[in-house]
Amino acid sequence: MEEQVRTRLPQAFVERMQKSLGAEAETFFESYDSPRAYGLRRNPLKMEREAFERQMPFSLETVSWAEEGYYYKETERPGRHPFHEMGLYYIQEPSAMCVVEVADPKPGEYVLDLCAAPGGKSTQIAGRMAGEGLLVCNEIVPNRAKILSQNIERLGVKNAVVLNHSPQELEARFASFFDRIIVDAPCSGEGMFHKEEAALTEWSPENVEMCAGRQKEILACAVNMLRPGGVLVYSTCTFAPAEDEDMVCWLREMYPDLELLPINTNALGISEGAVPGTGRIWPHRQRGEGHFVARFKKCGELLPHGNAVALSAASSAQDAVRSNGKGKKGKRDRSGVEHVNVWGCYEAFAAQSLCTELSGKRLEFGDQLYLVPDGMPDLKGLRVVRPGLHLGTNKKNRFEPSHALALALRASEAVQVWETEEPEKYLRGETLSCDSSLKGWTLITCEGQPVGWGKADRGILKNHYPKGLRISW
Repeated sequence: MEEQVRTRLPQAFVERMQKSLGAEAETFFESYDSPRAYGLRRNPLKMEREAFERQMPFSLETVSWAEEGYYYKETERPGRHPFHEMGLYYIQEPSAMCVVEVADPKPGEYVLDLCAAPGGKSTQIAGRMAGEGLLVCNEIVPNRAKILSQNIERLGVKNAVVLNHSPQELEARFASFFDRIIVDAPCSGEGMFHKEEAALTEWSPENVEMCAGRQKEILACAVNMLRPGGVLVYSTCTFAPAEDEDMVCWLREMYPDLELLPINTNALGISEGAVPGTGRIWPHRQRGEGHFVARFKKCGELLPHGNAVALSAASSAQDAVRSNGKGKKGKRDRSGVEHVNVWGCYEAFAAQSLCTELSGKRLEFGDQLYLVPDGMPDLKGLRVVRPGLHLGTNKKNRFEPSHALALALRASEAVQVWETEEPEKYLRGETLSCDSSLKGWTLITCEGQPVGWGKADRGILKNHYPKGLRISW
């Protein structure tokens, strides 16, 4: 029999929680050996609530503190279902869903998720923004930034830029820029003891203090990137006062222009933190591993963004040159070598295959074509993992659409669509049969939702699902 978690809890942690919770401490410790709560979050960019609940083949219960959140049974394994690969939902620990609910991002805003990997909160923010505005998702660890980018793609987010920088580097470029900033800070992870062995074995009082110092550095940068009238939400998945309530007090002392905005904990079904106005989820009171959240507003009036936030004139001029003309062929240089008008190739594809016009600033990364969200400043000098919506690749005078573009579309936005009853076959990389009248790029759907691209010819759909994403189940 596996050793119980509670018997392996660090003694210093046990003593602190006993002092903090008093008579509740024993129930709290018992929660570590109770069944975990498993959650997933509907992607509103793809499905409305009624349709989602009707089509999902899982036993779902709503999460009180997240409009898009549901509990599911561990045995159901939604991560091994085609709907997951199609980005219809995101698997997320239920407590973590409260942060974006408290932040309440709006369409059209400029929002920063400062510590964004693996992308749970970024994709939840994107759902609330409904494709309007600018979402900047940052992660300092390169490998984690790649995972973040993959999740942004899978959920069909069009208006997000993924960066790989320290908060200090971002602060130098984005002073007083964002309407809303979410800092789900790296922490000692006490709420993860239940599910991550590393969180348990690496914990120490010294690590708590180290995390608190790092959180202050991150928050100082965040405050400077917040516009007057903007909202800052701070959260952790730990129970340590040094990283939670003490951090709130530090912010209020250091930044008098920050106002703590009370959270309606009763409406959310969560507990109030030790500092009035903050919120907590406790594993022995609510169905979640635990989270702390606080919300602040910077004094001042939130004014409309001006033209200063647009792409630089140089970049815009460059884009105009690249997109000039509709044809596939470009000019020849003095050596007689022909240069392809890559945006002409894309436009030829779009005219034949899309029923919609996608908005954003055009950008080339080598042979890769992107749409950068409106409002994003010049990307020069930034470590960019994903500069926006990846449209596809220019290959020898022809355009090949990306998987990201397929997942960002609705079925009604593609000229040619083929509904498959064999999504697993497609996700494994196999060809599909189709109507012999189809020819060329075809958006493959399952239950009306995009799965990816195929290229139709004589009743066969050649599979264009990325090899690195193909399933083996």
